[in-house]
Amino acid sequence: MRTLHWFREDLRISDNTALYHAAQQATEGCLSVYFITPTTWQQHDIAACRVDFILRGLRELSKELASLNIPLLILECETFADIPTLLLKTCQQYKIQFVHFNQQYEFNERKRDEAVIHLLEKNNIHTQGHHDQTIIPPNVIRTQKGETFTIFTPFKKAWIKYYQEHPITLLQQPKKQLSMIANTSTIPATIKNFNSLVASDIWLAGENAAQKRLRYFVDNIIAHYKKWRDFPAIDGTSKLSPYLATGMISPRQCLQAALEFNQKKLDSGNEGAIQWISELIWREFYKDILLNFPRVSKHQPFKLITNKLQWDNNPTYFEAWKQGKTGFPFVDAAMRQLQQTGWMHNRLRMLVAMFFTKQLWLDWRQGEQFFMQHLIDGDLSANNGGWQWSASTGTDAVPYFRIFNPITQSERFDPEGKFIRQYCPELSELDNKSIHDPYARGDVFLSCLNYPKPIIDYKMSRERVLKEYKALT
Repeated sequence: MRTLHWFREDLRISDNTALYHAAQQATEGCLSVYFITPTTWQQHDIAACRVDFILRGLRELSKELASLNIPLLILECETFADIPTLLLKTCQQYKIQFVHFNQQYEFNERKRDEAVIHLLEKNNIHTQGHHDQTIIPPNVIRTQKGETFTIFTPFKKAWIKYYQEHPITLLQQPKKQLSMIANTSTIPATIKNFNSLVASDIWLAGENAAQKRLRYFVDNIIAHYKKWRDFPAIDGTSKLSPYLATGMISPRQCLQAALEFNQKKLDSGNEGAIQWISELIWREFYKDILLNFPRVSKHQPFKLITNKLQWDNNPTYFEAWKQGKTGFPFVDAAMRQLQQTGWMHNRLRMLVAMFFTKQLWLDWRQGEQFFMQHLIDGDLSANNGGWQWSASTGTDAVPYFRIFNPITQSERFDPEGKFIRQYCPELSELDNKSIHDPYARGDVFLSCLNYPKPIIDYKMSRERVLKEYKALT
């Protein structure tokens, strides 16, 4: 039998469920494919730096697959709608009898897969979708009534209980094939209209780079993760999100490394490991929400009542926020980090999203889109979940009480102003107190600096947001 593995967001060979089964099942060879769909990528706001990261990852993946005698074909078409016919043609050309793929949970991706399955099965080519993006498959963790959890803490408790009763083991390497049944494609260096401004050496691509980063994190950071993770000037996070988003590493591999460090304990032991495991479970939670509430894939709020909120349309505020010129240094440094590196520290993601929605009173969907257009780790479930949490339109029990003050957040999590100085060099000469709120001592103090005054009054904006949200209840 000849089989085919369809790569999507699983760009690795180890612990890859669909690839493992495709290679195991094959008796006369296994083929793999990856589809480049530029128009759909633009429609889905895929960042140029993420496309560059994927292309570099595919080059590394191609080498690893070649060592297993599994050729990688790169197939290009404009949209998802073109994939079924092109995949069928490829299967017929190489006499493929069975197609394996790892499932995706976004609405459009699920519709694409339904169309592929229908066409292939109609032509006597069997298909099998596998759960691989999460440690525990979506819909397994349910309430006692059999419903989807919509609050994280009870989901986490049920998740931990289930995992303790059903521990996961990693898959072995895919079986090496006897021979190559096709020539491996050349990976394009660039894709038209996706010109990354992020230096490639900031994020080394591929499975080996992901494994090295995981090992570095476990050896040097995870023990201190709970204390360090909120301070963006410290290398205190895993920085594995780009690799998880593209599947260059599996969440199971991440969990296993954490458990090995923490003596197999999920919710006791080292506080840093416990906290990081909790972040992995947050990822699982948002995947579950994405699957069970398709409206969050369609620009709709999780809490439908928040559709009544009348967001402002203020291009001046939006532009200042995008450029990192709001006059709030911690916010501005975060936005500049995003555009220079394709990544933003998680504490800052919450801060700038809350500033965008609750201080500038701009629609969270605009901010969510801008993030996707610039994040190397852009992932719909996590990005949407984070923005809706910050905007209090999502899975949140007490919405309007969660408002971050950008100045006190700065004083607390960047006390010496190191992060601000890195990305706002025009403020580098200020002392450690003034750098958080430069104009607090008056305009004369900063008359010689090229830094904007605050574009809003924090207290007034806070009063407005409380009033707007209370009006919904």
